[in-house]
Amino acid sequence: MTLNIENKQKPINDFLEGAYLDYSMYVILDRALPSIADGLKPVQRRIIYAMNELHLDYKAKHKKSARTVGDVLGKYHPHGDSACYEAMVMMAQPFSYRQPIIDGQGNWGSTDDPKSFAAMRYTEARLQKYADVLLGELDNTVVDYKPNFDGSLNEPVVLPAKLPNILVNGTMGIAVGMATDIPPHNVSEIIKATKYCIDNEDATVTDVMKFLPAPDYPTAGLIITSKKDIQKVYETGRGSIKVRARYTVEGNEIIISELPYQVSGNKVLEQIGAQVEAKKLTMIDDLQDESDRYNPIRLVIKLKRSSKIDPHSFMLHLFSSTDLEKSFRVNMNTIGLNGAPAVKSISEILHEWIIFRRRCVVRRMEARIEKIISRSHLIEGLLIAYLNIDEVIEVIRDPNEDSPKECLMARFDLTDIQANAILDIKLRNLARIEEMELTTELSDLNEERLGLVSTLESKEKMNDILKTEIEEVKKIHGNARLSEIVDSSSVKEAAQLKEDDLLASDPVSVCLSEKGWLRMGKGHSIDDNQLSYKTGDKSQSILRTRSNKPTILLDQTGRTFTIKTHTLPSARGYGDHVSQYVEPQSGVSFIALLDGLDSSRWLMTSSEGYGFICEGKDMISTARKGKALLKTENLSALNPHAITDHEYIVVVSENGYLAIFESNELPMLTKGKGNKLMTLTKGDKVTQAIPIRATESLQINASGKTISYSPSKWGAFICPRNRKGKALPKYMKGISVFVEKTSGTEED
Repeated sequence: MTLNIENKQKPINDFLEGAYLDYSMYVILDRALPSIADGLKPVQRRIIYAMNELHLDYKAKHKKSARTVGDVLGKYHPHGDSACYEAMVMMAQPFSYRQPIIDGQGNWGSTDDPKSFAAMRYTEARLQKYADVLLGELDNTVVDYKPNFDGSLNEPVVLPAKLPNILVNGTMGIAVGMATDIPPHNVSEIIKATKYCIDNEDATVTDVMKFLPAPDYPTAGLIITSKKDIQKVYETGRGSIKVRARYTVEGNEIIISELPYQVSGNKVLEQIGAQVEAKKLTMIDDLQDESDRYNPIRLVIKLKRSSKIDPHSFMLHLFSSTDLEKSFRVNMNTIGLNGAPAVKSISEILHEWIIFRRRCVVRRMEARIEKIISRSHLIEGLLIAYLNIDEVIEVIRDPNEDSPKECLMARFDLTDIQANAILDIKLRNLARIEEMELTTELSDLNEERLGLVSTLESKEKMNDILKTEIEEVKKIHGNARLSEIVDSSSVKEAAQLKEDDLLASDPVSVCLSEKGWLRMGKGHSIDDNQLSYKTGDKSQSILRTRSNKPTILLDQTGRTFTIKTHTLPSARGYGDHVSQYVEPQSGVSFIALLDGLDSSRWLMTSSEGYGFICEGKDMISTARKGKALLKTENLSALNPHAITDHEYIVVVSENGYLAIFESNELPMLTKGKGNKLMTLTKGDKVTQAIPIRATESLQINASGKTISYSPSKWGAFICPRNRKGKALPKYMKGISVFVEKTSGTEED
């Protein structure tokens, strides 16, 4: 397919390709990317220039924003008014620009919602004093001008910025096939780095970073990116900078006083609130936004006093899951002095800007030299007129002289410009011209011209002027850094907390019935008598634990099952059957509820006479079918007991034998059968195995009778592991062993 364009045949693919490329270049050069010279996009430059033409400097009265937008659209920027006004608003927002260029009056948005600004018919604006840095030398002799879109007016191609505004305020933009993200920096640091680059044309990024270590965002925050990574960003012009909120801890309150750049406090609270509603942050008691005019950012997170979570670890979780920590993309893509877009290092940007600024100063000096030459030429003519004042007056007043101008030029060898200057002076003023004043002025002008010429010819003098000018800018606009640079080696990586860490640590009681019904009540004061059970069911065991700890069930076969305690139903009802959480074996009952994380070591034994010691973490199972912790032949697992170092283990058999041995004779295992506890006769089995300290008494109950042994008495039963032990009185069958903290009645 072909198109007939201006009577020329052209393939449609060539036409579309050319049209798209033309459009792309237009968007890149005339809309989206900033110039390295003044750091402004065309719309920003036109807004500032239009306001300057309206005489809206920092001393003027504010004028309706609609007036400025109307001038910009009607004279220089034929695009949408909303986009133009939005660009104007951003230049007025102190939380968007490091050095705001426009002084707005009215509602110009907030950090929580930068686009909540009022319509342009309501707001008023004028330029900030900082605009003088961009406009101070605006003159067609310093920068080039070009016709506007309809050719009726001229506008500057760039503004004669006295500072690398491209780095001061940074910018963001999206073009066709490319984008730019230049971070803002501190004025004082940029000036120091620029002065160094003026004196050292071969200055590297490493040299620049001695004065300009990192970006400086208008909303402060903590820069946690390492120096090495920042240097890589500055060298390549691409990368990211990570910024984190600043906070302090006061009691059970976390107070956030600074947020990362372009982060809304309301959004952060919404993100935290969403996690609270999802019951992921149950340790939070309250969220408050206490920001005011004196504290622009003050977000308060109040933790529950019962929560044992470390506030700093909690903040690492929020850094990972909310905008309290944010990475900002860096893409230092800018239009260079050659008119082409390119990604540059920070040292290249500074060196290229210095070239631009040097050109501005040279053009300013050359324009001044031309004015001096022109003025000196006039003064020389006036001096001739003064030295020949009577004759000049005579020529001017001669009624017969038709052309006094030509006569003066011929008689005194004057140029056309000099003759016109003499004729333009009134006769009475001509008579008053004093030779001394003219001679002095001519001498001063010649001296100034020679000084300018000398400066233009001297690189050192030119460098001194450049440094002096930006130092003057520093005196007016220099300020302290807002974004603190934190040593990356001391920064902990943001990481979400485990689910157990996020749960509230409330005291609870987990209740298990004989038929396998589970429920949870608040507090540790729940009693069996307070609970109701289904017909034929009754309490099996109660575990006093905390809501953020797992509950472990041990069945008769020695298999353990793990349930998240906070997921259990309220104790007000019958609860849920254990089969809703795990898959127990058919016909097998549970014999114990355990808190595997509450004690570091546990004694696991079976009625077959085997046992070992394991750690609490070894009981945890992630499978619904549980973990085979204690290996048994039949339904012979015994109740486990928490055990510590330097204890003894009391083992009692059904036939009335008692053996006591030191706990260190049993191995530490993660699972298995264990070692033999005691030698059993045929048909005998172990009924209980419990730990006992050397200071505790031993009490044995059987057939309604009780025997108590003090520590000095039960020592007679101590023997090596895997012995038969000593026989108890013959009536001791169906024995239950109890450990007492105090001595009981002693019997032999």
